[in-house]
Amino acid sequence: MSRVIVMLPTYNEAENIEPLLDALLALEPRVEILVVDDDSPDKTWLLVQRRAAEEPRLHLLYRKTDRGRGKAGVAGMRKALELGADAVIEMDADWSHDPRYIPRMIAAAERTGAAIVIGSRRVDGGGEAGRHPLRAIITWAANAYIRLLLEFPVRDTTTGYRYYTRACLEAMPWEAIRAEGPEILQELMLAADARGFRMVEIPIRFVDRRAGRSNFNLRIMLRSLGSIVRLWLRPGALVPEGSDLARRRRQRRRRRLRAAGPRPRRDRPHPSPGVSLAATAQGAG
Repeated sequence: MSRVIVMLPTYNEAENIEPLLDALLALEPRVEILVVDDDSPDKTWLLVQRRAAEEPRLHLLYRKTDRGRGKAGVAGMRKALELGADAVIEMDADWSHDPRYIPRMIAAAERTGAAIVIGSRRVDGGGEAGRHPLRAIITWAANAYIRLLLEFPVRDTTTGYRYYTRACLEAMPWEAIRAEGPEILQELMLAADARGFRMVEIPIRFVDRRAGRSNFNLRIMLRSLGSIVRLWLRPGALVPEGSDLARRRRQRRRRRLRAAGPRPRRDRPHPSPGVSLAATAQGAG
């Protein structure tokens, strides 16, 4: 049976983590859990550490430096590979992502052969509940913006509930991933798309957190949206030059330029006759 590790990035989730661990450990098929904690002031990591001493399927990666959602995601994925994962499922630790979807993700991957299974709010049967209307509008707008610029082959580009195969993660250019925040989700998706990995979506119901406060704020959102522009303009090693995606991007760019039409020619201005005569007279004097 495949070894599936559920990776949970955490920061101040002491109110949520223990019941979530209970739910994950009760799942069939059985999974392992890797909690990646960035030195939570509320001691989330300590609760996990105590539980891990008695539970062999629970692992803790405790980080005190180079913190942040993006860095934690990279560290967690790489640690899961070190632990021997055949697949990694990333999810939020605040109960926004219901553990009951995990068996469906595993089944979808086995049925379709996809390298990435996305828990999607944007397909039939998916949706959101309990969210503030403004937050829901912002999420919808951000998703539309990302799809417009990066042209991903999926409908939900901002969900953090995802299944990745080992082969997909081993192919990721980890050193080229620069994300500090949630934009890591788009960087991984772009790199996977460029390498030809297939993605499928299954419907999920996203529910706002049960307890605690969200770590997401306006500064993080603006920085993440700025990073999307960078990915569009200069994807770097995330999109290898010889890849099909790089070729498609060049073709789309040429089509846009043709659609825009030729640029108007800007002739260099010639000096007026009066100026020329004056200059000539000055030189003669």
